Amino acid sequence: MIRNKYVKKLSTVPVLGAAVRGGISMLVKREAKLIAEHFAEFLRPVVAFKPDIVNEAFKIRHDVYCEELNFEPVRDDGMEQDEFDDYSRFCLIEHKPSSNFAGCVRIVSPTSKSELLPIEKFCSEAIKNAKVHPSQFDRSEICEISRLAVRPQFRRRKADNFEGAASGAINEQTYSEEELRCFPFLAIGLYLSIAALAVRAGTHHAFVMMEPRLARSMSFLGIKFEQLGPAVDYHGLRAPYYISTGMLTRSLPVGFQVLMNNIDKEVEKGCLAARNNDDNDEYIKRMYSSSFFEQKKSPNISMRENFNWSESSGLYLPR
Repeated sequence: MIRNKYVKKLSTVPVLGAAVRGGISMLVKREAKLIAEHFAEFLRPVVAFKPDIVNEAFKIRHDVYCEELNFEPVRDDGMEQDEFDDYSRFCLIEHKPSSNFAGCVRIVSPTSKSELLPIEKFCSEAIKNAKVHPSQFDRSEICEISRLAVRPQFRRRKADNFEGAASGAINEQTYSEEELRCFPFLAIGLYLSIAALAVRAGTHHAFVMMEPRLARSMSFLGIKFEQLGPAVDYHGLRAPYYISTGMLTRSLPVGFQVLMNNIDKEVEKGCLAARNNDDNDEYIKRMYSSSFFEQKKSPNISMRENFNWSESSGLYLPR
């Protein structure tokens, strides 16, 4: 990662900035390749479908959103949950050497008009781009990425508690040099994990409320979200963003494509385990039924169709 503030400042200077940004881009791509090599050694994406693993996600959310950031009230059971969890899918990232879960994220996946995305219920007016609105798409093809959280022990401890919760900054005192190279990419790994799960569910259009600075960081790394409106006060200053499968696969740098493919293989294993699960669990039957795997034949997300905006139909359509 590029940590030199002077170099970052130079990247904004006219003329010179273009050359500096090009150099930074090359360094980021090289770093991404190294991260992809080390990521699988220390970190593992986990598709959470059994109650005990889903509860681990709720515990991480409680640690971050309730106890650290005070966005939600502290719960007696130590688990942060809401109405959208009933129709959400969850991913966690496990720190393999310790078997501890480092972070979590979910996709809210509605199947009917009565099941809203959080962005629709709380921030619908923030979306100013009418072309890219959840109402433009079939309910089964939309999702919202939300409740991304990284545990404090996998982040640097800073005076500002709002920094790091969704950026992957880490506590450097506990881990090896190779592990430290991976941890700043925890948030990226969570986004790629949930993207792989979304694609396997046939969900092509993702919405997210995030801090503009996180969106800028993701863009700097080659993951480009489209901002749909101004930032509003929603658990801090956040703006609505959109990304499609095509946008993700077109913009993802080569180094992160390697990481994406490695992550997707683990996500595929988790999805198959969910489908073959013997528990008579209504949630699993609904969210990971056999129909979940229809049209999901390729384990490589980079092989998915790209999408273009169609003025005549008013939708993003496959090429």
